[in-house]
Amino acid sequence: MSDTKRKVMFLCTGNSCRSQMAEGWAMHLKSDRIEAYSAGVEPHGMNERAVKVMIEAGVDISGHRSKHVDELKNVTFDYVVTVCDHANETCPLFPGKTKIIHVGFDDPPRFAKEAKSEEEALGPYRRVRDEIRHFIENIESYLPVSSKA
Repeated sequence: MSDTKRKVMFLCTGNSCRSQMAEGWAMHLKSDRIEAYSAGVEPHGMNERAVKVMIEAGVDISGHRSKHVDELKNVTFDYVVTVCDHANETCPLFPGKTKIIHVGFDDPPRFAKEAKSEEEALGPYRRVRDEIRHFIENIESYLPVSSKA
């Protein structure tokens, strides 16, 4: 592993949608610079629509599983990125030099609740997927991923 690779955990409430998308994009787009993880403060399984829209974009997260943040307590992270307000408010303390950064994204399941069709329900998932991709593509502006700035 290169000395410029940073360990980054994406944290949300359920580790079912947004943090999984972020981990998937980071692994797909930035695996040369980021060792990506995701977890939740109250994990409740993978969101099937999140998996579906990521596959549409060429990133397969179907093999991921929802994890509690405590499962990763032995990993020393350089950064923890909270991707929802609840995770930001309830973020546990991390030892050492871990920096916590909040970049909130809308909750697709909440926006899909009123959908009249499956296609309409997928709209918020696709929008947030693309917003998270844009964030990951530009992650260097949020956190340094190189020890040589």
